[in-house]
Amino acid sequence: MEGVLERITYANEETGYTVARVDTGRGAGDLLTVVGALLGAQPGESLRMEGRWGSHPQYGKQFTVENYTTVLPATIQGIRRYLGSGLIKGIGPRIADRITEHFGTDTLDVIEKEPGRLIEVPGLGPKRTKMIGAAWEEQKAIKEVMVFLQGVGVSTSIAVRIYKKYGDASISVVRNQPYRLAADVWGIGFLTADRIAQAVGIPHDSPDRVKAGLQYALSQSTDQGHCFLPEERLIADAVKLLQVDTGLVIDCLGELADDPEGVVREQVPGSDGEPVTAVYLVPFHRAEISLAGRLTRLMRSDGDRMPAFGDVDWDKALAWLARRTGAELAPEQQAAVRLALTQKVAVLTGGPGCGKSFTVRSVVELARAKKAKVVLAAPTGRAAKRLSELTGADASTVHRLLELKPGGDAAYDADRPLDADLVVVDEASMLDLLLANKLVKAVPPGAHLLLVGDVDQLPSVGAGEVLRDLLAGGGAAPGASDRGGGRATGGTVPSVRLTRIFRQAQQSGVVTNAHRINSGVPPLTTGLKDFFLFAEEDTEAAGRLTVDVAAHRIPAKFGLDPRRDVQVLAPMHRGPAGAGALNGLLQQAVTPARPDLPERRFGGRVFRVGDKVTQIRNNYDKGRNGVFNGTVGVVTALDTVEQRLTVLTDEDEEVPYDFDELDELAHAYAVTIHRSQGSEYPAVVIPVTTGAWMMLQRNLLYTAVTRAKRLVVLVGSRKALGQAVRTVSAGRRCTALDHRLAAAM
Repeated sequence: MEGVLERITYANEETGYTVARVDTGRGAGDLLTVVGALLGAQPGESLRMEGRWGSHPQYGKQFTVENYTTVLPATIQGIRRYLGSGLIKGIGPRIADRITEHFGTDTLDVIEKEPGRLIEVPGLGPKRTKMIGAAWEEQKAIKEVMVFLQGVGVSTSIAVRIYKKYGDASISVVRNQPYRLAADVWGIGFLTADRIAQAVGIPHDSPDRVKAGLQYALSQSTDQGHCFLPEERLIADAVKLLQVDTGLVIDCLGELADDPEGVVREQVPGSDGEPVTAVYLVPFHRAEISLAGRLTRLMRSDGDRMPAFGDVDWDKALAWLARRTGAELAPEQQAAVRLALTQKVAVLTGGPGCGKSFTVRSVVELARAKKAKVVLAAPTGRAAKRLSELTGADASTVHRLLELKPGGDAAYDADRPLDADLVVVDEASMLDLLLANKLVKAVPPGAHLLLVGDVDQLPSVGAGEVLRDLLAGGGAAPGASDRGGGRATGGTVPSVRLTRIFRQAQQSGVVTNAHRINSGVPPLTTGLKDFFLFAEEDTEAAGRLTVDVAAHRIPAKFGLDPRRDVQVLAPMHRGPAGAGALNGLLQQAVTPARPDLPERRFGGRVFRVGDKVTQIRNNYDKGRNGVFNGTVGVVTALDTVEQRLTVLTDEDEEVPYDFDELDELAHAYAVTIHRSQGSEYPAVVIPVTTGAWMMLQRNLLYTAVTRAKRLVVLVGSRKALGQAVRTVSAGRRCTALDHRLAAAM
């Protein structure tokens, strides 16, 4: 059957399964439904499809496509529609009209063989004609890769990425070195590469396959926060994943350990004190050793870039500070201030309402009074903005501070340190091992480093639990006090934990309940003006109620903007009350489709102007200094001709995305609690349902509640809420930073 693809109504990026409407040219404007793996097909293209007829009980007659080829249209009307579909970058409906008017049925021949002649068309300059020619060539080359990958079940967006990575060598790499894809191409993990390898005939017990599988198992464990895996566990995981003999896995692991870029095996103390053979991916091993060494060197540094605080009259200094800020520090806050200004490395931790922010402001005020160069940073844009407002000084994200470049290298490092006497990093619980190592590398000898964060929150999304490791083991912190509610934590790094909740914070239901949850006591859900529970036992109904609360009830009662001020935080992505499903429902409620509103479908998602979105991978090539996982923004423009949409990020930077890069974006009306770390919102709505039973843990709920400035609404089951409060997260992550620090001290 032949027809013109009019529109795609559904596409699954993972499987390539597509539901589309096709015009077969039989008149009457009737469109036919076709289903199947229409990988790479674009609206406006003429398709020759092979398959079978069938009938769907709900949707009626439809054609199931088994394979298809693209047929270039022959009529002027077909050519005009084909070019105007947005398939070729730089050509929209108006320019398609002009080109076909000028060249008639020869249009496609001209673009193919003599693209320079496009300049004959009124209104087309050399720049636009060159772009159209290049886009045509790229489209043609991608089509060849698509045809090859079609039989392997690779999605359109991944095929485009393979082509962008390898160009003309794409087919050769896929055929001969499929496991390279897992390392080189974002979005292709071992499982996809393994499926491709199987399709091109790589044996099941190939050593290349086993080594790739071992590295994949380690990579998966770093995604779960581990810096290494015990050798026995890694071997068991790989045998289960690869379905091969244990002896083969052990042999291949030995070969990887002999490869300088493979893996590292090292004996480290286990959780019970007994030695464990740890297996690391090379970058994580290097980072852990480097971070421990550099922190130790910083703490022991002979020079001091803030010598004035070595013999300062603290009573006088604190009295001056009280006059300047209009408030006196509590004894434990004073201890923290002295610690930060006299110790080269210090940690300040504590829950909400305990005065961490005011303590940080006080440290910065005193340092500036002595003409110290203070550098402020946080892991996210929102946290950096908050730190800047708090201190009245510029603050940036850690990524921007270090000027991370493509590939992840930093402009500032040990050879070119930051020009700073004091470096303050807020929301330090979010620092993963790799980022913390890059940051500490850039702190100059003799400078002071203050890490501030709530150690009871969820650990970082990336591997490691740096803040917790710094507070583990070792002796008492110098200069810390036990008076008035603060206490020295017994870590290798000097530190103070603030525990006293200040009077004004005690009036907040959000703060009070955060501390109740952290202590294992259920939150109060009645009689408060800023903390509510909407009880609903059914998970699906709780999902719908969450949307109603976030999009309608909170805006109506509290006058908050549902897009800017209200954030839904879900324990998990999947399920009827998960972030994925809620995003679809919230988009319908907050940014519904309108005839005058341009939109772009990508996979199962539709992007519109006004959508709240988040970046889901680090991309060092985007924006001024890269755009990083967790960056949130709003879609401000969508151009179907240039095939580009623009996002205004929460760091006030406009970032363009080509349509084939939209898999880097996800909607952010609802996000998982893990992804919300470091952010603060006027109001949060948290679905707590039995559908998320495995994820319901105390530090997860505590992290969600502490994201709110003014208002928390829980939606769901009292049973699920009780489970979350009772359940302390099982087990520490596999890290050895605390042992390395203790050994070095």
